Amino acid sequence: MLIVAANGAPVLAHAMLGERGAAPIDFGWRLADGRRLLGDAKTWRGLVAALAASTALAPLLGLSPLLGLAAGALAMAGDLLASFVKRRLDRPPSSRAVVLDTVPESLLPALGLMRALQLGGGEILVLIVLFGLLDALVSPLLYRLRIRRRPW
Repeated sequence: MLIVAANGAPVLAHAMLGERGAAPIDFGWRLADGRRLLGDAKTWRGLVAALAASTALAPLLGLSPLLGLAAGALAMAGDLLASFVKRRLDRPPSSRAVVLDTVPESLLPALGLMRALQLGGGEILVLIVLFGLLDALVSPLLYRLRIRRRPW
């Protein structure tokens, strides 16, 4: 639930605020390959929304706010890593890459918090699969509701 909150909060922030406060995390920087470091879709507003959502949700799940913050930070680190890799692969901004779009942002928090949450390898695998399935099911619905800009 924490990674779902962290993943969904930037989408909701964009739906509510549009482009207000949507400064890109990479400040428009380009690497030697001429491509952006991350792209316009990765914003400071989205990062703050993700961290706030996971931190606020944690106590409702009986977890510490610090653990929620860590889960959100690791999920966003995975999301930023995926975006970085997609830019290096010359994928268009916000393009769909099924495994790359869900695995890093679920795997990093699971591995980073496996001790704190007492997760085993099987549980981590289930978490990754469930997160991917949830993303595949919910994203088209959010698109139809005009909350997401794309159906993925």
